[in-house]
Amino acid sequence: MAFPRVQTSRGELRIHESLDDLSTDLVEYISELSDASVKERGVFTIALSGGSLIGLLGKLSEAPYNKTIDWVKWYIFWTDERVVAKSHPDSNYKLAKDGLLTKVPVIPSHVHSINDSLSAEDAASEYEFGIRQLVKTRLISVSDINDCPKFDLILLGMGPDGHVASLFPDHSVLGVKDEWVTFITDCPKPPPERITFTLPVINSASNVAVVVTGGQKAEAVRQAINAADVGPNSVLPARMVEPTTGKLVWFLDQQAALKLDGVAVSK
Repeated sequence: MAFPRVQTSRGELRIHESLDDLSTDLVEYISELSDASVKERGVFTIALSGGSLIGLLGKLSEAPYNKTIDWVKWYIFWTDERVVAKSHPDSNYKLAKDGLLTKVPVIPSHVHSINDSLSAEDAASEYEFGIRQLVKTRLISVSDINDCPKFDLILLGMGPDGHVASLFPDHSVLGVKDEWVTFITDCPKPPPERITFTLPVINSASNVAVVVTGGQKAEAVRQAINAADVGPNSVLPARMVEPTTGKLVWFLDQQAALKLDGVAVSK
């Protein structure tokens, strides 16, 4: 089934009537990128986020994708993680494991989660070191214009405040440019300690998809996407997602897209 797409200066918009339609389109998009990457490079490197996004990926574990996707070629990372035990309800790893990873034939050693026995600072450093080793071997591609990793796909959600990964409005980590993975200990929403990809890493990806649902996020979506909404003061982290050479796609439901200018929601 083909869903409508709208090209804007802020990337491609895909706006859906229902969460089911959004999920259907999202998993097909991921499947197509996986197939293309495996054909070109022999692997597919994907970075996941937490929250409601994982629930929208459930169709990946169903037919036909559970059979047609070359799961053994997937290498899985996280854009951000809460510094809690892997068994903790707040763990993004646990969310993905329970919602998807135990239902598809991924290779356990290809799943790269943080070391939950370390402090936030040490966990971030160790996670970055692991990624750097994989960039050296080119399992993860490297950006053509800087030394950042070039993931095949980074999947992001967005909060009502416009945060992506664990990059929150007006936080100092938004300005970090010389690290791939950094940490925070004062997150404005619990739990306070987290690790997160930095903006240079997110913006170096081949493909970035931002998935947003719900009317409570409509104002943040407007500020993140509308061309006229760049103010002199605070810029939302989601607005700062601008892939340098990669492609940006927004997956929105009707409610999240309500305040966008000049964009009709297709039925």
